[in-house]
Amino acid sequence: MIAFLTNPAHDLAMSHSNSNMRGAALMTVSMAGFTFNDVCMKAMAGDVPLFQAVFLRGILATLFIFATGRVMGAIRLDLPARDWRLIGLRSLAELGATYTFLTALFNMPIANITAILQALPLTIALAAALLFREPLGWRRLAAIMVGFVGVLLIVQPGGQGFSVWSTYALGTVFFVTIRDLAARRLSPGTPSITVSLVAAMSITLGAGLASTTVVWAPIGLREGGLLTLAAGFILLGYLCSVAVMRVGEIGFTAPFRYTGLIWALIMGYVFWGDWPDVLTQIGAAIVVAMGLFTLYRERRARLRALRGQA
Repeated sequence: MIAFLTNPAHDLAMSHSNSNMRGAALMTVSMAGFTFNDVCMKAMAGDVPLFQAVFLRGILATLFIFATGRVMGAIRLDLPARDWRLIGLRSLAELGATYTFLTALFNMPIANITAILQALPLTIALAAALLFREPLGWRRLAAIMVGFVGVLLIVQPGGQGFSVWSTYALGTVFFVTIRDLAARRLSPGTPSITVSLVAAMSITLGAGLASTTVVWAPIGLREGGLLTLAAGFILLGYLCSVAVMRVGEIGFTAPFRYTGLIWALIMGYVFWGDWPDVLTQIGAAIVVAMGLFTLYRERRARLRALRGQA
């Protein structure tokens, strides 16, 4: 018994398991942070113009990220020109994603738009194969095609559940796919917090310019509190999403991104009484299942590649 308790292999396995569990918890909290931010922003719909809300939230979020980056010593400006071009592309895509996402969020149930965004692992895998020639086997390609059928069930083009706001949600998928592909091409030494700071500043500047075209609404205690909470939740989501990359296996923690859909279902029902119809539920289940399968196949492919290099 003593030998078992002091077995180095057993201790290593337990440490590995604990790291994976911490990673899963961090991913879950990250998704909660981003979803709670969405709830705060949606709660201001109709009271505060979109661009004004994004601008004010952006100021707070930029300050929070900058302060965190300074404390961590992770803000670097001496980056290669190639990385700056990719950061610029990523920031433009982030700006487009913010506009399309919040426009959809202000006008449709939070669970519906979140369900559509679950297609991202599928679109990123397909785009990476088309643009970067990353390998994509027939199983993952089939999963992507089936996943897109699930997206159609959620969007319901031509059906009663369809609205123009669903196209904004699909636009968000497009922009986020570009954003994440650009991030994948960045040099390993580029600090994530520097990339996020530039994106936050770009969004704030873009929203600030756009807000000059609308009549600003007065910000009371409620609106100020919601904006502060939104910025805080964004920071929480970001910090946890960065931390999860340093804890546990990506193949183990990545599926916990789908907890964002659970949070969205709960928040949508609690605050607005929204619950997706049957077709949307079926579509979301298909998209999540195919996304999980794609992540599983990607993990298998990485393990085979590592064994081939050994």
